[in-house]
Amino acid sequence: MTVAPGTQIPPASFKYIPHSKDSESIQACGIPISLNAHEEWKGKRVVVISVPGAFTPTCHANHLPPFVAKASEIHDKGADVIAFLSSNDPFVLSAWAKSAGVKDNSIIFISDGNAEWSKQLGLDVDLTSKGMGMRSSRYALIIDDLKLSYVAQEEPGKLQVSSADAILANL
Repeated sequence: MTVAPGTQIPPASFKYIPHSKDSESIQACGIPISLNAHEEWKGKRVVVISVPGAFTPTCHANHLPPFVAKASEIHDKGADVIAFLSSNDPFVLSAWAKSAGVKDNSIIFISDGNAEWSKQLGLDVDLTSKGMGMRSSRYALIIDDLKLSYVAQEEPGKLQVSSADAILANL
């Protein structure tokens, strides 16, 4: 069952590599740190964009670039945090951020290892037939003080309700 607006998000501890001038090169590896969602997101408005995989065609070419281009606009409309979530490991997500030109922490890239959090939300997808295993599906959340105010999961092959424009329209 998929969660609905008004629901409190389940507890989560994500791994991510924050942007650092010391590790700006795509060949440099930062050190993953933990992000406790209930501690870090309490009292904040958070946009979570979930993708099945970094560097995959739709995610890399169509989903992420508009968020990079419109990050300031999304923050100006009230988002304290923009988090791209995937079941990829934090090293892959860090490389993806660098390859997309993200040079600060205006967008963070968090790892939902084994799609565990997405599964709790009812928003995981089984891509084992494509050799990708269990993944987070393509979805968007707007979280206000740990409660969901917007939940939208894409139909397979679509990119509409989790787009940057959809988020801007719902902030």
